[in-house]
Amino acid sequence: MSNEPELPTYFDASFLRGLTQRRITRRAALSGAGAASLAAFLAACGGSSNKAVAAHQNWVWDKATKAGVLDFANWPLYIDTSQNASGKTTYPSLDQFTKDTGIKVNYSEPIQDDDSWFAKIAPALKQGQPIGYDLMVVTNGIQMTNLQLKHWLTELDPSKLANFFKYAAPRLQNREFDPGNKFTIPWQSGFTGIGYNPKLTGREITSYQDLFDPAFKGKVGMMTGNQDTGNLALLGLHIDPAKSTPSDWQKAADRLKKQRDDGIVRKYYDQSYITALKQGDTWLSMAWSGDIYQANLSSGTNDLKFIIPTEGGVIWTDNMCIPVKAAHPLDAITYMNYVYQPSVAALLAESIDYVTPVPGAKQEIESQAAAASDAATKTSLLATANSPLVFPSQTEFSKTHYYRVLSPSEATQWNNIFNAVILG
Repeated sequence: MSNEPELPTYFDASFLRGLTQRRITRRAALSGAGAASLAAFLAACGGSSNKAVAAHQNWVWDKATKAGVLDFANWPLYIDTSQNASGKTTYPSLDQFTKDTGIKVNYSEPIQDDDSWFAKIAPALKQGQPIGYDLMVVTNGIQMTNLQLKHWLTELDPSKLANFFKYAAPRLQNREFDPGNKFTIPWQSGFTGIGYNPKLTGREITSYQDLFDPAFKGKVGMMTGNQDTGNLALLGLHIDPAKSTPSDWQKAADRLKKQRDDGIVRKYYDQSYITALKQGDTWLSMAWSGDIYQANLSSGTNDLKFIIPTEGGVIWTDNMCIPVKAAHPLDAITYMNYVYQPSVAALLAESIDYVTPVPGAKQEIESQAAAASDAATKTSLLATANSPLVFPSQTEFSKTHYYRVLSPSEATQWNNIFNAVILG
């Protein structure tokens, strides 16, 4: 195989996606200054500097050997946990993986958001050096795209991902940002929509327009993250984000500005939006699907509801991928394949409460519920199995859109337009 770098034919600069982030414990709102810093950083990492990396862009999988060790970098609160007798946190699915495969997992949670993670690992990758992790979880977005464009991800061997191709939802096996799953397979997904307390709103919430109702003046929460806020605002105007133009962005921003100036917005929130919603400071709010489910589960009530607005919602996906020069690539791809077993995916879904990539996990959870000996466990398992936030129907999926694809110059325009509202 040639060592000369060859850009994937399905990517060019126009595919760079701007500012895509996950929830605040796994997501950070990116300011205009942050975007400028990222742009400057990317410029400093010009393509000509990647020659040291090019020779390592693909692992020769038939030469990779099992090391019995996996260094796994993830986001906080994004895996199943338990506590042993001494009170130490353990990870049941990882313990089972070690038992089944003999591979010990050194698990850590260093990823707070995609932007800062990319900035942290890029210097080593640029020099053709390992980052100290064999597996990492990255959201679809500008950072993911740049990792591919710069040849900083290991091309996956499909023959070692039999469980993925057998059990993954079909919609996940051919995605725009990674056609054919050449470099990534999904970890979990989620929706951005509206969360609300029907006891306080006095009626069901169905539409994005409800966020602008004067009846809820001072009781509406909006997000500081301009990708979620901007894309949802476009959908609220019946504009497909994928086909939107800067003039459309300005129309959406103008409407958001009026909402703000009319006093309808109580506050632009980071992750604290869920606390405000739980406490009744807000009655309805932009929300992430898993948070609403988890809030109800932790409180033992069903006070909060989550809906995808009739105009549509936003969907995002976090993805497992192997950085180039990883010390233990075979161990990493073994784990990637392992978690696509329905029984393992079920264990993860029961704790994470976001959209599992394995539909068959639902039947596994239902079987566990049927065999449960106590009512509380049975109720909890059935709540997960029946949750449209963990196992959405095709109807829900059909109403969702990925973030608008942004080139670097478009990302600057987007930031300027929407941050003028959110940060103004």
